[in-house]
Amino acid sequence: MTVKQGWTGRFFEDFEIGDVYQHPLGRTVTENDNTWFSLLTMNTNQMHFNTEYAKKSEFEKPLVVSTLTVAIAVGQSVTDITQNAFANLGWDEIRMTHPVFAGDTLFSESLVLEKRESASRPHAGIVTVRTRTLNQEGDEVCSFKRTFYVYRRGAEQVEDTFPAGKVPLTAEGA
Repeated sequence: MTVKQGWTGRFFEDFEIGDVYQHPLGRTVTENDNTWFSLLTMNTNQMHFNTEYAKKSEFEKPLVVSTLTVAIAVGQSVTDITQNAFANLGWDEIRMTHPVFAGDTLFSESLVLEKRESASRPHAGIVTVRTRTLNQEGDEVCSFKRTFYVYRRGAEQVEDTFPAGKVPLTAEGA
């Protein structure tokens, strides 16, 4: 039996300025997502959870909370850009460019803008990307720049942490 390691993410050395990563997972936003996120973040703006209130707006229905849209975009990007990051250093130029409604499916992609060695952490580097999120129609709904620390390949902090099983894995089970 051969153990095949799963995707472990990119390391500092893997990033090249100008590369674009189209993040693989789309995400359909539901009314429940929007309501729960509003409750969890204590957002009391009725535009996000009161249909009767929202009917009087130009959109005529509740808007998805913009911070939920940003959170989904960040989450979609993790597998490609920050699986091996250990600190976010900042988000800049956040733009909400098109309304998002329950039922919209979001997709994100990131463009590598900058990378540099860390002067204080030889086991890491600093990368800046621009991420944008599109809805199912291809409309850009948000964008932002994000800067983060990411480990170098071989850094001791990312050495294999998968535990050894007490009993070997077999086709028959334990």
